[in-house]
Formats: sequence, C-alpha cells, structure tokens
Amino acid sequence: MPAQTAAPQPRPPVVAALTLGCKLNQAETQAAARALQRAGCVTVDRPAEADAWLINTCSVTHAADRKARRLMRLAKRLSPNAPLVVTGCYAQHADAALLAELGVDAVVPNAEKAAAADAVLRELARAPAAGARQAARLADRAAAQSTGRTRAFVKIQEGCDDVCAFCIVPSVRGRERAVPIDAVVEQVRERVAEGVQEVVLTGTQPGAYGRDRGDGASAARLLEALLSRTDAPRLRYSSIQPQDITPELLACWQDARLCRHFHLALQSGSDAVLRRMRRRYDAGQFLGALDLIRAAAPGAAITTDVIVGFPGESEDDFERTYEVCREAGFADMHVFPYSPRPRTSGAVLEDDVAPQVKRGRARRLRRLAAEQAERFRAGLVGETAPVLFESFDGERLRGLTDTYVPVAASWAGGPAPLNRLTAVEIIGLTDDGGDAPAALGTLAAP
Repeated sequence: MPAQTAAPQPRPPVVAALTLGCKLNQAETQAAARALQRAGCVTVDRPAEADAWLINTCSVTHAADRKARRLMRLAKRLSPNAPLVVTGCYAQHADAALLAELGVDAVVPNAEKAAAADAVLRELARAPAAGARQAARLADRAAAQSTGRTRAFVKIQEGCDDVCAFCIVPSVRGRERAVPIDAVVEQVRERVAEGVQEVVLTGTQPGAYGRDRGDGASAARLLEALLSRTDAPRLRYSSIQPQDITPELLACWQDARLCRHFHLALQSGSDAVLRRMRRRYDAGQFLGALDLIRAAAPGAAITTDVIVGFPGESEDDFERTYEVCREAGFADMHVFPYSPRPRTSGAVLEDDVAPQVKRGRARRLRRLAAEQAERFRAGLVGETAPVLFESFDGERLRGLTDTYVPVAASWAGGPAPLNRLTAVEIIGLTDDGGDAPAALGTLAAP
C-alpha cells in the first residue's frame, strides 16, 4: 500500500508591523508584534511583501504626516491585496476619506491601541488567503521573530496634561494615565526572561509618571522598584521635562544599570517664547536642571529638541536660544522649524516668521548640534565603555553605549558577541553613516 503523503502545513501569515515617531509608539508596536506572534504570525519590522500591515503613525509635525501617508502608499505597492491597519496619532485625526483613498482597511484609535493585534487578525481572517509568499523564507530567520530581542520598549504611561501651544499630542493621546508600578515591573521581568538586555521606559510624559494616581507613585518610586525587583542589565529612562528633575529622582542613577542619557526638550532659550509656548520653566531653570544631572551622573549625555520660528520669535529670541544651546553643551539636538498643527492653541497665532528665516535659523542650530555631538563623542576616546552590540554585517559590530553613542567595532573571530554588554575601548571616531561620527572601538581585553 503506497505511503500517504503528509498534507503540507499552512504557512504562517507575515505581518509587517512598522513604527513611525516616538519610543512610546515603538513600545506599542512591539507589544502588538508579540501578540501577533503568539497568534501564529511571523512579524517583520521593515517594509516587505506581507499578508497584512500594521502601521503605528506619528503626527508631531507636517513632515511626520507626510511620512505616514508615504508609508501607507508603499504598503499598497508592495502588497496590493494585503489588509492595511493603521493606528497612532496621524491615524487618530486624519480625514477618514483620505485614509480610505490610501487603502486603509481599519483604523485603531489610540485609546484602543492595545487591541491593534486583534484588528490585524480580524482583517486577515476576512482577506483572501495569499499563501504568505515570503513566509517560508522569513519564518526560518530568527530576526523575523525577534522584535525587541536586544532592546525592548515598555510603556509606563501615556497622555499629557501639559497642553503646550505647539503640540497636538494631548488632543490625540488624552489625559495622563500611568501604568501601575507592579504592572511595569512584571513587563520588565518578562522582557528580561526573553533575553532582552536593555529596557527602554517610554511614555508621552515619562517624567510626570504617577501624578495622575493617588497612591504615591512617582518616577523615582518606579525606578527604585525596577532596580530592586528586576534583573534588567540596562534601564533607559531618558525623556524628562526639566521641571521634573529632582534630587530624589537623580539619586537613582547611583545604580550603574540606569543609562546616563537624559533627553530634555528645551524648545526655546527665550523666556518670552517659552511663555507663549506654555512651557513650565524658563531658560535659567533649564540650565539649572542640567547642572543637577551632571553632578549626579558624571559623563551623562544630555540631548534636546528645539523649535525655531515659533510665532513672534524675533532675531533676539533666536540668538538667546542659540546661546543657551551653546552654554548647555548638548550631546545632540533635534531641530525643527515650527509648523502650525491643527487642534493646538499655537494654530490661532499668526505664523509670522518667514519660511526662509526659519530655514536659516535651523541651519545655524544644526551646525552647532553637529559640532557639539562630535565634541561629546570625541571625549570618549581613550575610555572603555560597556556597549550593547545589536547587529553585525560580517565586518563590523554596531551597538550603543549607555550614553546613546553609536559604536562600530571590527570583528573577525568566532560568533559575534551580539545581545550582551561588552567592554569596548574607544579608539577614535568614524563616519558610519549617521548625523555625527560614530565612536570607533576595539573590544577590550578580558
């Protein structure tokens, strides 16, 4: 009797789960990807021919809106028949007719983002079986199932009660809502058990963690709990408002597992502009917060965001911003020309700074940013730093220091030391394709 041939096993569907924008979006996309994997899907975190797409969008600027639309069009070019599910801040406020024209099959509101994976699975069930054209190849690649294997993003809160004049986020993310400390601890433990070496704590307003709760929760209490109750090799908690920098919070950096990287958005160095922006500090208080950080965490990298050309910004206002940035000595700066956003109070102000003036001011600040970034990275030369290597191209390892400096190191022997903290001697700087030179390292002798 002839042997029966086993029926071919169905191929798992491939879902492209992509993120635009902030680290909070990355945390939410990673959570959705894990849920899809548990449901039997293969997930990829790059544009690829796929059976379904999940795009987590951003809307912090007009440029972010354009990127979201461009990515939706790319999804339809690569996978014309695949369902497209979108979520995030652009999807929250974009015109429904435009999203339909872009080929969107389902929109997941920010308030329901935890159910994004369920929305993808529903759309997959409705779609014609596509045979998962790339599934056989992708399923055999460990990278296809390793979203967040080296660095994981964990959401600690979302929403913002500080309604800054330029920012659309409060209207699309809602009021502040902190995740309970015990729940954050459990999530971090799960990621560490999966082999994650660095956990990035994310939120819309991470420095204000807990102020919506009545149980004494605070950013300092959260960090103390994570340091005492988890074995995370590295914790990164970087996005903090200057008014939230306190000695109690900074005392947590006595533990070397907390990365010495602080991102404090300056936005402007002019007190008059800061008031119009409805920020809750002045330039002097901002610089004072930097002094506290550098005393508590020597060698820390401090990065920032700056908006140029906010309504009413005079040449003197800009020069004050430039001087504050020069005095601050940032490790890096993100510089944005102002653009009015819908549903913000800034949108009712006259956008009275000419576009060419905004561009000129942005160029000056970006030149300063490049000089400061190179100076900070050059200061590492001669030091030995722990680096978490995340990729290897056959010649060079690439990873990050705790101060968020990219490091490239040659490697020619044995299995590459990926996903572990490795002592690296910084021997120079190299142009590695970024905005500023990467540190060039050699693995330190054991």
